Amino acid sequence: MKKINLYVFIQIIKSCTLVFFIFVSIAWLLQISRLFSYLNNLQIDFVNVLFLSFFLIPNLINVTLPFIIIFGLIIAFIKFDKDKEIIAIFSLGLSIKEILKPFFLISIITIFLYLFLNLFFSPYIYDKYKQKEFDLRNSINLDNINISNFIQLDENLILDFSKKEDVFEDVFIRFIGENENIVFAKKARIIKEPKKFIFNLSEGFKLSFMNNKIEKLEFENYKLNFPLKNENNYNNYDKNTLTLFNLIKYKDYNSMIERMFDTLILLTVIIFFYFNNIKDNKFSINHIFIYLFLSILIIIFQNIIKNLDFSLQFSFLLNKINFSIIYLFMLINKFKFK
Repeated sequence: MKKINLYVFIQIIKSCTLVFFIFVSIAWLLQISRLFSYLNNLQIDFVNVLFLSFFLIPNLINVTLPFIIIFGLIIAFIKFDKDKEIIAIFSLGLSIKEILKPFFLISIITIFLYLFLNLFFSPYIYDKYKQKEFDLRNSINLDNINISNFIQLDENLILDFSKKEDVFEDVFIRFIGENENIVFAKKARIIKEPKKFIFNLSEGFKLSFMNNKIEKLEFENYKLNFPLKNENNYNNYDKNTLTLFNLIKYKDYNSMIERMFDTLILLTVIIFFYFNNIKDNKFSINHIFIYLFLSILIIIFQNIIKNLDFSLQFSFLLNKINFSIIYLFMLINKFKFK
């Protein structure tokens, strides 16, 4: 690699690295604040929450990488344009190839990194995050909780209460058995055993919702046992935790297509930057805005398609239409300025 190629390569890497730390840091701080907001109320140790948040970083990188590349390229080439470095390259008798070579190399590195993150590393680490979060939630000791805010103790059990010293007061319980039930008690004693919660309730009532009817039971003392069916069984079937091997195993073709188009869209925004901006040295506000608008637009559409429950064929069609938007724009531009 010539010195000029190396210089362009290093400048692009520097810009992308700067954007990387800004975007990932902001995303990580938002996520860790969310974790603290609900895990802190459960009196889970600060160090455990902080350690847990690090498992989110690969997933955050995976999500933000297209934006890192978009803004990294923009910053690098605006600097080149502002400092007249691109003109200097051409004035030395060198061609656009001197820029294209490092640009092409960075594109290849980015695509392979994204494939590795998207298909293997990010889902693998995110699965570890989900499992550790699950373990932390199941290590809840109600006696240590000072503030309750509708804690979900089980997929079918939600608990809320106020606590004065060691006494549980104004206890609200919503649980689903054969029917949906709501229980309120002025006072309670709550015991957690390995496979169940025991609620010894005083002065309250129980509402049961059955066949469009509400049955009300008032009580002075009431004992309620609630088995924790899923406490020790972590279910990792979440498409965001599935590596390529898992997707093949579960025959989750929809998720495979989504990740394929994730990569195609990243490749598309890189190609678009070359043809829309680099090729003809167009770095005016208008050209940068067009690049930003269309690139972010197809990424947003891609995420909308991923979050909607479409059939495999319809999802594939929408993804094809989405990532074709930029190629159609480039084709129109080509004939427009011929």
